[in-house]
Amino acid sequence: MSAPTDLQERFPSAVLQVGALDDGLPLLRVAPEALASIAAAAKELGFDYLVCITGVDYPADDQIEVIYNLYNYHRREALVIKARIPRDEARLPSVSGIWRAALFLERETYDLLGVHFEGHPELKRILLPEPWVGHPLRKDYDMNRQQFVSKGPQGEDVVGFDPQEGW
Repeated sequence: MSAPTDLQERFPSAVLQVGALDDGLPLLRVAPEALASIAAAAKELGFDYLVCITGVDYPADDQIEVIYNLYNYHRREALVIKARIPRDEARLPSVSGIWRAALFLERETYDLLGVHFEGHPELKRILLPEPWVGHPLRKDYDMNRQQFVSKGPQGEDVVGFDPQEGW
């Protein structure tokens, strides 16, 4: 039995779709609230490597899709899990207790897309300084507003803006 079929049988109401990406990689679309349970089951099936977590902002649908790429080295098999969440309530359960790599990857996704991973032990920006305004991978991020980072008197990051913009 394939991993997607096995997971669909284990979580019939939470696996919303089983399919494949254009390149043939197996794909599961899952209910956001069941993500952690499905991820734990995927690890039990041998998907012990979390390759990456990324996301896509769909402002027209008012949703963000978070994408998990998994790999099973023993069977040389990949699996992609996707979960869609509302943009204004971009929250998912953390999988950092399942794969240690998620400690970094969830912080990156939080930083760039603004997705909050509930239960993450240290969810804070990892690529941009804490006072940075916005999330650069969101479609409504203002690429024309220039932000500048400098150090404050105690060594803290200070974000400044182009004075001509009035910020």
